[in-house]
Amino acid sequence: MTFFVLFQAIFLGVVEGVTEFLPISSTGHLIIAGQLIGFEGSTANVFEVVIQLGAILAICVLYARKLLGVAFGLTSDPAARHFALAVIIAFIPSAVLGLLLHDFIKMLFSPMIVCVSLVLGGIAILLIEKWKPETRVVDVENLTPLTSFQIGLFQCLAMVPGVSRSGATILGAVMLGVERKTAAEFSFFLAIPTMLGATALDLWKARDLLNLDDSAVIAVGFIAAFISAIFVVRWLVEFVSHHGFAIFGWYRIIFGTLLAGFFMWTA
Repeated sequence: MTFFVLFQAIFLGVVEGVTEFLPISSTGHLIIAGQLIGFEGSTANVFEVVIQLGAILAICVLYARKLLGVAFGLTSDPAARHFALAVIIAFIPSAVLGLLLHDFIKMLFSPMIVCVSLVLGGIAILLIEKWKPETRVVDVENLTPLTSFQIGLFQCLAMVPGVSRSGATILGAVMLGVERKTAAEFSFFLAIPTMLGATALDLWKARDLLNLDDSAVIAVGFIAAFISAIFVVRWLVEFVSHHGFAIFGWYRIIFGTLLAGFFMWTA
């Protein structure tokens, strides 16, 4: 592995870890970052899929006590069963649509679609922050099956590159009356089955591209994504509890506009 390839792996791993749980679109940033540093092709496709597992591992580590408590309490604790049911119900819409539309979704992966999604998503964040409804849910265990399903429908919007899975679920939950911190944490928990399922499907589709020669590059990216996600998740929960999401809306609008100008200029 050359120094430049090592740099690419670390850089893209950090991009994944930093952006996966922020409402700014990790997929969009990876598409653009990969093009800018020339990391493309079959290796890049597999790499971008696998390093998502590093971000998921960060959630499992940070919330290990909560997740283990739910797992061991399923047979005896009503709150644990309610939590698990809420995540499963929210997961169903994206699981069904992801299986049905997988190949079509992959056709949407282009820089200009990402740019437009970033800008429109940023405007949506600012509007939601300005006119968000009264908070009715302050704990994941208080989510009703209907609210969970509706959050799952919002997550489906993230199938368009640049929308942001975390952004769609968090802001969708806020629109449904869920408190910001609770919305962010539920988005983290929902990411576990969603991203594991999406990664498994992508790896199966790309099984002919898997190559042991690329394992070192993928491992470096995985570790970089894991470490950076640990720090971002801890920071995000504290930040949104006090400051909201408006800063991410402005970031998306500015970043998406600048990128659209860049790609049109270099076309």
